[in-house]
Amino acid sequence: MGLTDTPVLVLAIALAVVLFTATIWCWPRLARRSAPAVLGRVGMLLATQVAVFATVGLLANNSFLFYGSWADLLGRKQEMGVVTDHAAGTPAAKNIVRVGSQRPDVPGGAVLTRGGRIDKVVIAGRRTGIKTPAYVYLPPEYFQPAYAHRKFPAAVVLTGYPGTAENLIEGLRYPRLAHDRVRAGRAQPMILVMLRPTVAPPRDTECVDIPDGPQTETFFADDVPHAVSAGYRVGRHARNWGIIGNSTGGYCALKIGLHHPDRYAASAGLSAYYKAAEDPTTGDLFHGDKAARRRANLLWTLDHRPQPAGSFLVSTSRQGESNYADTMRFVAKVKQPARVSSIVLKSGGHNFNTWRREIPAALEWLSSRLSES
Repeated sequence: MGLTDTPVLVLAIALAVVLFTATIWCWPRLARRSAPAVLGRVGMLLATQVAVFATVGLLANNSFLFYGSWADLLGRKQEMGVVTDHAAGTPAAKNIVRVGSQRPDVPGGAVLTRGGRIDKVVIAGRRTGIKTPAYVYLPPEYFQPAYAHRKFPAAVVLTGYPGTAENLIEGLRYPRLAHDRVRAGRAQPMILVMLRPTVAPPRDTECVDIPDGPQTETFFADDVPHAVSAGYRVGRHARNWGIIGNSTGGYCALKIGLHHPDRYAASAGLSAYYKAAEDPTTGDLFHGDKAARRRANLLWTLDHRPQPAGSFLVSTSRQGESNYADTMRFVAKVKQPARVSSIVLKSGGHNFNTWRREIPAALEWLSSRLSES
């Protein structure tokens, strides 16, 4: 049974109830002062508390999807198999391989022309050599005859750290929300490329090109658009591409858009921070290179580097988010030719519920700044 499966939660709840009941029932028998009785009381209390703690943890994880599987919880590396097909012109030769597909959770999802499709893929970086799993949401229009020869705008969607690409589908519901926006006439059909910024798990690379390490910024700035454009009907120009993420993914999205306006025309950071985190999960990102560390500080970059002709969206809340002050600084520092927009909630914490309130407006914003050709 998977970590997020309902039977696991039900079993944990049942175990907690049974242990609590057994503790109450057996307590009179364990009330003596003998060593076995004391050990019995300690054991029953510990077992009950562990069961209750596990139940609360599972409930929280199912609500916010901090971890998508047992392997993710235990920090084990999860790599999908990469098919190497040596025939010319195959998806493998284009640095992207489809290894599965699923129906989106949308009305009419069983029919391609009504619900679209989610492809499970492996992206292999042509420049960086990084290989990572991802999901590609293809809107229903992609399969409709009227759009057969049309290219679509695309948006890279990034999770936070730690996180899994599945969170973007199941927890934040990007395909469902994108589908709803199109049906409501508020957005154009877009392809969504959903993955986590953790391309060298369990290390948090902060989307930095690490000396003698993973070249994560180059992977997202160059490899991902190149691979997806080769495998799907997506334009290759910056005006065809946007990037959005939450938390660490939001920082990555803003940084990559700021540093690579020739690749991405629009960048959205939900609950983002504005300089690379440096802690035990990141390791040494810069190897003493002060210029690289400054470059990874977005507020410093806005002050000291020419601003790109790109569009940026940031989100925060006046109560509940720690990034409010820095977000307002980011907004104030953006100058023409760059453009900036913001979503500021009255209250909202650093969690899935807050991001689900922001994603519909963010998708509309992205759609308005991307073109299909």
